[in-house]
Amino acid sequence: MANWITVSRLPVLVVIILLLSSASPAARLVAAALVIVLIVMDSIDGLVARKRGETSLMGSVLDIMVDRAIELVMWVWYEHLGLIPVAIPIIYIMRGTIVDSLRGLQVRDGRAPFDSQRSRLATWLVKSPWMRTPYAIAKAFAFTVLAVAWALYAYAKRGTLAPSAAQTLHTVGQVLAWLCTVICLVRGLPVIVEHAPALFKTTRTPPEARP
Repeated sequence: MANWITVSRLPVLVVIILLLSSASPAARLVAAALVIVLIVMDSIDGLVARKRGETSLMGSVLDIMVDRAIELVMWVWYEHLGLIPVAIPIIYIMRGTIVDSLRGLQVRDGRAPFDSQRSRLATWLVKSPWMRTPYAIAKAFAFTVLAVAWALYAYAKRGTLAPSAAQTLHTVGQVLAWLCTVICLVRGLPVIVEHAPALFKTTRTPPEARP
């Protein structure tokens, strides 16, 4: 059940992108509302998994996979709309590719992605509610504020709203987007520091085992 909720977030994401592509202010506002729904669904799948005892390695990997797909698509699309600078999606794509690849090594060994840290500091930065919750809240506000700002630009274009209102909200959304980017980098750094050195270790094959 929890995994189905997780996967069902992807069709909602597609609808959001289509609505944001519309010239209609109302459609863009609906997109902003669906962004909130998308974020709430992320909390619901975790609650359902814990209540029904459905927590698993596959579930944790699926959750990260969908989260990553959503955030990358949203950042890329906001850049496409001109709401954020291209540096933000580039940073997210690079960070996500590197960190998720390193986490994949741990999943291969049967460890959940968020359980691969070795030090207490790394665990706190990556896994603790003190880091995950502020990041989730900042991302939720950034996605929603940018969507609302995009809707207000449409109203301003029709002459029913002062452009300054949209511009002010847009600025707030950009600040939140950069805040998300900084937190994202901070949370990804421990994974890189702890696991990247393993990529440069060479394993020598004993002479007797060589073909």
